[in-house]
Amino acid sequence: MMIAGFSLMTMLLILLAGIGAGFVGYAVGASSLVSYPALLALGIPPVLANASNTVGVIGTGVGGVLGARKELRGQRLRSITYVSIGAVGGIAGAALLLSLDPKIFEFAVPPLILFSSLIIAVNPRGRMQARQAAADVMAQARSLTTPQGQGSDGAPASALASTQPMSKDPWWIWLGVAFVAVYSGYFGAGAGTCALAVLDAGKIGPFHQINALKTLIGTGANISASVIFIVRGVVDWPAAILLCIGCFIGGYIASPGTRRIPARIMRIAAVLAGIVLTVDLALKTYL
Repeated sequence: MMIAGFSLMTMLLILLAGIGAGFVGYAVGASSLVSYPALLALGIPPVLANASNTVGVIGTGVGGVLGARKELRGQRLRSITYVSIGAVGGIAGAALLLSLDPKIFEFAVPPLILFSSLIIAVNPRGRMQARQAAADVMAQARSLTTPQGQGSDGAPASALASTQPMSKDPWWIWLGVAFVAVYSGYFGAGAGTCALAVLDAGKIGPFHQINALKTLIGTGANISASVIFIVRGVVDWPAAILLCIGCFIGGYIASPGTRRIPARIMRIAAVLAGIVLTVDLALKTYL
């Protein structure tokens, strides 16, 4: 039986790829390392696969933004600014993808996948979480040794971990965010981890807040890029819809599932898979 050019088995495989992408995206922040290669393996051309993948993983980002409303509270100006930069960058990345010769994208994919694998190996997310955990412990210790839970400077301990005013953001952080947004629109694997690294380097706030801002940037870029892809008619809708459903399921089951799997094991598996995929695509593309 065929539906929109896909057999039921192919549709099931795309759905399973989406579930895997949602799970991996939640665990190590690299959903496209699963979903994009899966679409390629099922015979979808590279540019069409990338565009469909961008549309397919949009649900994950929207859900993440809705779930991060608490972390984004009080950050309206920064949120509007960063999501706007993300949206403009996403449009630029999508336009770049569609305006260049498709062969350029095919040749760029292996090093881009290797780049995203190396970002996961460096693990800036884990390092940031560890630093944040240590900072939280120290803040709690200070609150126990100062009057009425105040910090050493007399401010409430909770305020010590708040995000700094946007006026104090270093100028280069906007350029970094813009670069990540363009990359998201063009390809996107590992873009979330790159955004985390940029925001952390700017020291604008604690992990849980910059993680929310990272999600906001990526969602803005993916939505705007998706609009370009849809308008240009380069989206395989059955694949995109099945991926979106799968990503939602994968993200939903990832939270309890990852409690039983050490994060280090999942990260190593993702890095190894990325390296193997890089070699495989490089051999097919360059030889």
